[in-house]
Amino acid sequence: MTSDTPVHTIQVCRTCGGGAPVDAHFCPQCTKILSLGRQGDYFAFLGVPRRLQLDPAVLDERFRALSRQFHPDYFYNATPAERRASLERSSYLNDAYRTLKQPISRMAYLLEIEGVWTPADKAEGGGSKQVPPALLEEVFALNEELDELRELRAGGARADQWQARLHRARQPIDAKRAAHEAELEELFRRWDGLAEGGGTEAARHEVLAALRERLLERNYINNLLAGIEKELERPAGVER
Repeated sequence: MTSDTPVHTIQVCRTCGGGAPVDAHFCPQCTKILSLGRQGDYFAFLGVPRRLQLDPAVLDERFRALSRQFHPDYFYNATPAERRASLERSSYLNDAYRTLKQPISRMAYLLEIEGVWTPADKAEGGGSKQVPPALLEEVFALNEELDELRELRAGGARADQWQARLHRARQPIDAKRAAHEAELEELFRRWDGLAEGGGTEAARHEVLAALRERLLERNYINNLLAGIEKELERPAGVER
């Protein structure tokens, strides 16, 4: 099964008791808005393919169209169940749009629904405490430089002296991030190609595993850069 293959699951309309596809928003039999029960995923809810390269204009159009359909104002005189359903679907729609609008959160969500991004990953905020193997060299060099700079700063060295060194020390990390973004773009294309062409399960698993590693590395890089910014803001003579 490819990632774009629909899953035929039925939800029950609480108004008429009829059945509807899991990602339908209104009952095919009585046309009433369906309560928000078991859903497929954010992609299906918005009516877009489960891919990583999505046209922002299409995503915006789908969001606006569904926002109008679900808006609570249209259900002001409806039954309490319908009003509740409109609020539930509006809230779910906002969550779906916010998640899929940004490429990185879209990737993390795809990994989650594909069973690759684990609860442990989410619990850590997507950042591993262990240095990713691809970053060992850069992290080792940075830590050595930071130790020396802290000694300089503690000794009362002028800010321009150690700040210039710190800016130079972050250059390899910035370069790694730039290369990393290019790798992600290529993986995005590979995933979407597999989704369109119905690639093998092994090929899909390989790309998903690579995406997970890149996401962990990206978050680690961002944490490194945030740490460098904190070092730059630290006053002279003040250490941890």
